[in-house]
Amino acid sequence: MKTFYLVPLLFLSACSTAPKLVLHPQPQPLAADTVRYPEVLHAYHIGRYADPNDDSLMHERHIVYRVEENTRWSLRTATLGNTPVVPAVPLTRDAAFAPTPVNDAILAEVNSQRLATTEIMMQARTLSTALAHFQTALAQTKTNLQETAQLRASVNEMKQRLDALETAPAQRPATPISTTNEAPDSLRP
Repeated sequence: MKTFYLVPLLFLSACSTAPKLVLHPQPQPLAADTVRYPEVLHAYHIGRYADPNDDSLMHERHIVYRVEENTRWSLRTATLGNTPVVPAVPLTRDAAFAPTPVNDAILAEVNSQRLATTEIMMQARTLSTALAHFQTALAQTKTNLQETAQLRASVNEMKQRLDALETAPAQRPATPISTTNEAPDSLRP
């Protein structure tokens, strides 16, 4: 029974592994005038081993060189002391990131454009208020038109009733007109 207590301890000791140390090559520092990083090579010393692809081959001890990092462009600006080095070929710049040139003619044009822009903005505001008034007047006109159509329909209906009432007495037989205020009685001779 005591041996069963030792089995979990055996499993715990089998799972422990030592962490492996992984070394990554560091880029070499650039000189002030370089524009590309150099290749990073690493030499691996390999001892005698049998080729895994062919059992009839054995490799003797030798050195294998591996390119760890290819060359790439340096995007840092080169400096000499505290001043940046200007490249021999001028760089083309995007106009959006270039500082605006200051000139009296350009400054006057910018000011006139600002003035025109403010005038256009004021006219746009007055136009939008006029449009709002027009829309309210249009809504009022629509309601007035609906009410007018309803009134015309009711007037036409009243005319038809009036015409019907005017033609109705002519078709009825005439009753004797009494000279007294008494109600006509069917029992009286």
